[in-house]
Amino acid sequence: MITELRRSDVARCAELEGEIFAGDSPWPAQAFVAEITAPHNRYFALRDDDSQLIGYAGIALLGTVDDRECEIHTIAVDPAQQGRGHGRALMDALLAVADDADAQVFLEVRTDNDPALALYRRNGFEIIGVRRNYYQPSGADAYTMRRPRARELGTAVAQEVSS
Repeated sequence: MITELRRSDVARCAELEGEIFAGDSPWPAQAFVAEITAPHNRYFALRDDDSQLIGYAGIALLGTVDDRECEIHTIAVDPAQQGRGHGRALMDALLAVADDADAQVFLEVRTDNDPALALYRRNGFEIIGVRRNYYQPSGADAYTMRRPRARELGTAVAQEVSS
């Protein structure tokens, strides 16, 4: 079940963050509080059948009403729960925010994170650049990826099919 991320979730988010992103400056609980209270952000919680938090994701809605863009800040799923479609469910929630705003979407992802890259490509993202030493302290590189507005994405898919 996907719900809004709440302040009561931040300790668990920080715990998961420390496990998943241990080598790359995991966010502390205070960072999650700042993120979920920022008016331009939307954060989602993924809960199991016992209502335990097993994943989270966040997106920022930026730009003007006439020219919206979104930036995915994070997607994370408990390692014990990965490979079950949870990341895809969180991605769907994030992209619904972007699609409702008719916004293109940007994100950064480690160049060696093959499962995330596959998820993003399946959802219409393309690599548009590389950020060297983006993740610290590991020094890992990141791809910058972009997904066009949903209406543009649909046009590109339709053009591919008709070719």
